[in-house]
Amino acid sequence: MANDASTVFDLVILGGGSGGYAAALRGAQLGLDVALIEKDKVGGTCLHRGCIPTKALLHAGEIADQARESEQFGVKASFEGIDIAGVHKYKDGVVSGLYKGLQGLVASRKVTYIEGEGRLSSPTSVDVNGRRVEGRHILLATGSVPKSLPGLDIDGNRIISSDHALVLDRVPKSAIILGGGVIGVEFASAWKSFGTEVTIVEGLKHLVPVEDENSSKLLERAFRKRGIKFNLGTFFQKAEYTQDGVKVTLADGKEFEAEVLLVAIGRGPVSQGLGYEEQGVAMDRGYVLVDEYMRTNVPTISAVGDLVPTLQLAHVGFAEGILVAERLAGLKTVPIDYDGVPRVTYCHPEVASVGITEAKAKEIYGADKVVALKYNLAGNGRSKILNTAGEIKLVQVKDGAVVGVHMVGDRMGEQVGEAQLIYNWEALPAEVAQLIHAHPTQNEALGEAHLALAGKPLHAHD
Repeated sequence: MANDASTVFDLVILGGGSGGYAAALRGAQLGLDVALIEKDKVGGTCLHRGCIPTKALLHAGEIADQARESEQFGVKASFEGIDIAGVHKYKDGVVSGLYKGLQGLVASRKVTYIEGEGRLSSPTSVDVNGRRVEGRHILLATGSVPKSLPGLDIDGNRIISSDHALVLDRVPKSAIILGGGVIGVEFASAWKSFGTEVTIVEGLKHLVPVEDENSSKLLERAFRKRGIKFNLGTFFQKAEYTQDGVKVTLADGKEFEAEVLLVAIGRGPVSQGLGYEEQGVAMDRGYVLVDEYMRTNVPTISAVGDLVPTLQLAHVGFAEGILVAERLAGLKTVPIDYDGVPRVTYCHPEVASVGITEAKAKEIYGADKVVALKYNLAGNGRSKILNTAGEIKLVQVKDGAVVGVHMVGDRMGEQVGEAQLIYNWEALPAEVAQLIHAHPTQNEALGEAHLALAGKPLHAHD
């Protein structure tokens, strides 16, 4: 293996997704000499096969729904169908524009970008393209891929992953979605808007099961209203081809048939065959184990993003990458409070949250020390104009701070910024209540909810 002995980088990053490129940009900004190694395209899953393209599909679906429903707003319009080639052109245009911008950023920061499949070859080097790239510190950021189940073969034909679903050349007439988490409900929402008959199969007792139970129930109610079917509380047993599609059998013997089966049971870390274990990096079920500063058990190696067992969110990887760069540059760093990270599921209606659930709060503080309040969006003028339904639920430690904000309704993802400040700054309900929220906005609903929790409800019943 050839060694470019003339260059020893301060930081060598293996993987150019959200965590890797954030560390590269921030590290270079702080004066570190950075090499970024990526086998595919900078931007990773989020930009090319995750956050951005899925939200583009969801927006196209929203436009389709608006066209169908325009008459209720006094607008005469006709819906003639989905041009899937046109949808992909729009989606790919969004991705392409962001990708070019990111490439420009990496180049402008003087990051050494190396395209190729890298492998950790020592605690201070990565081998790529027949070259050994040396670094004083190595950051592992190789991300994740869609998971499957034993005996369930994702073939890209009738049994597909989210990667396949994003480039599907047709709108399926019917689909079974295995998994009712974020990926599953987002594709269910988009496909339903496109005209697909959708059935979600979720082994746990609720859709989006990591959210507050109230949010899950509100989403389930909205999905029923939209005609999205779901089967909860029974696990998958097998899938087999039929003459025209796929048949799914559950553990209780119940069967479902559709044109395609989307396997959306989550994502697993990309770590096999990359030299991690050989170099002594501690791992568990394929994940690289780290401390609160993203340090592995090997002093010269850190890891971030979907590769480590933290929240699998692009903005989490982004923050973790920045933390590593700042730590290596000698700045004082603060560990990430993962409860304080905003979480948004971009289905219709949206589910957004920050902080802990009511159940978790009772577990931590005791049931008698927790207060929960629900504010219905029916009392909010802007929500009425948009014809969206839902609730904002606040979870408070009695006589103390708000420790959870849980929201369901169209565009609630846009309200999670203030919710993040409320949780992370440990705001009291009375402190939020005294802030003046613009009228008429959906953001105003957050203010109204806190007014009610502070004991002075206006557009809410006592």
